[in-house]
Amino acid sequence: MTRLLYLIPLLFLSACCSPRFDYCVEGADEFVIDSYKIRQGKFSILEMEGMDWGELPCDALDEYKDVIAEDDILNIAIYHPKRRDLMDSIHFINETIGFRVLDGMIDIPDIDAVEVEGLTLDEARIRLQNKFREQIKDVEVFITYKDRLQRKVELAGRVAVPYIPVDGKIRLYEVLSRAAVPNNANFFMSYVVRDGCPLPVDIHKLMNNGDMCQNIVMRGGDKVFIADPADSRAMVMGEVMRPTPVNLPYGSMSLREALVVAGGIPFTGNRNCIMVIRGSLIEPKVYILSWEHIVHLPNDSLLLIPGDTVYVSEKPITQWNRFISQLLPSSEFIRAGFGTYNVIIE
Repeated sequence: MTRLLYLIPLLFLSACCSPRFDYCVEGADEFVIDSYKIRQGKFSILEMEGMDWGELPCDALDEYKDVIAEDDILNIAIYHPKRRDLMDSIHFINETIGFRVLDGMIDIPDIDAVEVEGLTLDEARIRLQNKFREQIKDVEVFITYKDRLQRKVELAGRVAVPYIPVDGKIRLYEVLSRAAVPNNANFFMSYVVRDGCPLPVDIHKLMNNGDMCQNIVMRGGDKVFIADPADSRAMVMGEVMRPTPVNLPYGSMSLREALVVAGGIPFTGNRNCIMVIRGSLIEPKVYILSWEHIVHLPNDSLLLIPGDTVYVSEKPITQWNRFISQLLPSSEFIRAGFGTYNVIIE
């Protein structure tokens, strides 16, 4: 029995000092190379994960001619020095329901229905004004949009405004400004959908880095989703003070910063075996780094991305102490059993 108690720790220590992996294991050099790819932005990260979002349409940044569409609701105002009755009746309709485009036309008091679908606001204004002047001279007409049921951008997620109308000129930055997006929004995980497909737009680069190449002109039917900070995370586990998920609202974070968020590595941690596990659990890519890498390399050379897991191994002596603490109650139980056995024999 005594020999067995001595043999088990020796076998345990020899197994702990020589870990073996059946998957791809890389060192600090590969981690630095991948970190430079991460610095290129969202779509470089997605490419590393095997996803390809293609390229922006060639006209995505071009303004376009905006025209009146079916179901648009118009505000129409007229001015005439003597026809106060007509001005008040049109003003009443504006304040209650507005002038809705049905079958491409709008109905206005005192004149026949006027076709406006496919016209710009200025073209529709001139057509209405000419129609009025066939009966009433010196009438001035003014038109704006009251609401647009089809020509608007829908917003979801971390926004305060559910939709914003488009006019052929409004761009993504202005839409997000009007949507009252909170300061801690996760722009990395946010996206724009057009015609049922996500557009390759990096909202993080637009809002945080001022990259106007991402500032596309919005179109009716576009959908924008603004993600929560907790929608992209990395995990810090093992021998750290506070094992915890770490939010990555900007799409990446330095390994050093993540360890600080987790409270650092205590004396029980093995600073020569800090692992970053990336990719699926079936075929992960594992980087093994040491504390020397973290201390001496720049922050932007050691970057984590959403889904990464940081695992700090324990020192062999820590494993030994824990093994002994678990073993001692068992050995005391065995010793007590042998003592009872001896008493019975005697």
